[in-house]
Amino acid sequence: MSKIASMLGLNQDKTIHKDLPRSFYIQEAVKRGDGDLSKDGALIVKTGKHTGRSANDRYIVKSERTRDTIWWENNLNPMAPEKFQALKEQAIQHLNQRDELYCTERSVGANEKHNISALLITTHPQHALFSQHLFRDKMRDFKEDDFTIYHVPEMAVDPNVYGTKSNTIVATCFDTNTTIIVGTLYAGEIKKSMFSVMNYRLPEKEILPMHAGASRLENKQTSVFFGLSGTGKTTLSTDTGVYLIGDDEHGLSDEGIFNFEGGCYAKTYKLSPETEPEIWEATNHFGSMIENVTYDEKTREIDFSDKSITENGRYSYPLSFIRDLEQSSQGQVPNHIFFLTADAFGVLPPVAKLTNTQAMFYFVLGYTAKLAGTEVGVRSPQATFSPCFGAPFMLRHPSEYAKLLGEYLERHDTNVWLINTGWTGGPYGEGERFPLKVTRQIIRSIQANNLNDVKVEKDPIFGLQIPLEIEGVSSEMLQPQKTWKDESNYAPKAKELAESFHEQMKKFGDFYEKNIEGAPSIKL
Repeated sequence: MSKIASMLGLNQDKTIHKDLPRSFYIQEAVKRGDGDLSKDGALIVKTGKHTGRSANDRYIVKSERTRDTIWWENNLNPMAPEKFQALKEQAIQHLNQRDELYCTERSVGANEKHNISALLITTHPQHALFSQHLFRDKMRDFKEDDFTIYHVPEMAVDPNVYGTKSNTIVATCFDTNTTIIVGTLYAGEIKKSMFSVMNYRLPEKEILPMHAGASRLENKQTSVFFGLSGTGKTTLSTDTGVYLIGDDEHGLSDEGIFNFEGGCYAKTYKLSPETEPEIWEATNHFGSMIENVTYDEKTREIDFSDKSITENGRYSYPLSFIRDLEQSSQGQVPNHIFFLTADAFGVLPPVAKLTNTQAMFYFVLGYTAKLAGTEVGVRSPQATFSPCFGAPFMLRHPSEYAKLLGEYLERHDTNVWLINTGWTGGPYGEGERFPLKVTRQIIRSIQANNLNDVKVEKDPIFGLQIPLEIEGVSSEMLQPQKTWKDESNYAPKAKELAESFHEQMKKFGDFYEKNIEGAPSIKL
């Protein structure tokens, strides 16, 4: 391991457990007391005070390369190169104090031309396991433009020394191709750090990085599901008779879709074998890892309905655990693109067909409800706007990603649909969330091309084209105002939301003006 130690700046006497079988990292986690096994053999771990992403603690080294290419207004904090170097030196010193370390060398991206290698060094075996799940098998030798991740979650730092907001830091330097993660055991920071790197690099190659799930049908037709965490990307891209390409991160080129990841990572709350049988089977399986769930210490039975630790409990497992899987993790140019939104106000329809201009508008708008537990401090659903349906991970300005999407839609005959997986019959607290079986029926009808020629009605407030009939779905449910107990309360709430769309998009100046035809008309 002397070569790896030298690459990482570590002492040569370190014991580095690199790229060992999944079972080794699981046994190490149990032996160290970092985790326990469920009755089905899944590794259960807890992540302490951080049970979600630390959204305010992300840093990018500000240099000549990044000064004008990073969207700094996106809650991205600049860090001086010398501060980053000092942090790296402290991380190496911390690692050198450990007798045993855990390391993986993986790839990010299924496309041979557009992937990067990710070398992770960590103090915790469960995080090495996580990288084996979420990153892909090594595709080539490590190069200078590949990334190194120093994962030191328990290292103590003084915010005053580094000019940070807290003692939690997720910092990336594109000059040295290095990421450092400090002060959080939440495994999601590892995967999202490399997603952010891909989001920064791929537009330079005219490839659209997407916070989206993807799947294909038996006939090879593919679908893309954009959406924030909790809106249904994993659930809707993993369905009976559908072959999963990936559930969260993809690239879109004129050659088609390719997954960035080698596994799945999604929420455990209310997971059941009745609603999500494939995910249930893959999660309750030796080799998978489950974060922040409660379980009976005698029977080792997990209670997926208990959110006393967090509603953001997470499972991770390799794609190989999915029965119906697209083995290449790639697919052809998509036939349908879905924008998933969990509308907390209950005013958006369950489905609407978007024009290309509307697609551009709603892509940059990125409206949904931020669901409890997804980020630190979020305890109830809140209306939020996340441009490109993944703003926390988009390092460039949204207009750059929107330009790539708009040009793609012009070149390819791809349908774009707005799907509300949120509330019906009233806002959160009064109405109820759309039943999964209803959303699945809508998606399946679209994928079968059954909605291409159905009658539609233009919504007077949002200007959306709403289908009037879908087999297996009540016509009343397709018209949101008809599901409210008092229809007179619907229009004021809908207008309020539509006006907030305009206020949000005004922040994007020229882009907003050019795509104003896709905005709500707010007429009644």
